Amino acid sequence: MEFLGAEDVIWEEAPEEYFTGAVRFGPLYSPQDPEDLNVLGVHFGPGARTDWHSHPGGQVIYVAEGAGFVVKDDGTRAQITAGDVVHAPPGEVHWHGAKANTHMVHLSLTWRGATQWQGRKVTDEEYTG
Repeated sequence: MEFLGAEDVIWEEAPEEYFTGAVRFGPLYSPQDPEDLNVLGVHFGPGARTDWHSHPGGQVIYVAEGAGFVVKDDGTRAQITAGDVVHAPPGEVHWHGAKANTHMVHLSLTWRGATQWQGRKVTDEEYTG
């Protein structure tokens, strides 16, 4: 068993290349093999969000605090809040982020490789829906 204290989690600013707004993430479990489970804590400031992306093995998000949105590329949009769970199947293009007036913290569980970024930002129109 491994133990990682709160003070041992190294939170980093998310790269502007893939995120809009104030986003920080901290690895909670980093696999030895990139195909294995990867677990991140992600903190979105108000209005912050990911770019459009997908995950080769899918993604499970557990919202720990705050509120936000998750949106699929077909326009399907869900409001999410603390306690909600989201499952994006393998290859599904989507984005997620905090509402404009609050932050959101979620756990991100992915596997089978790195996030596949689509090379496009979420526009303000897409964000507001």
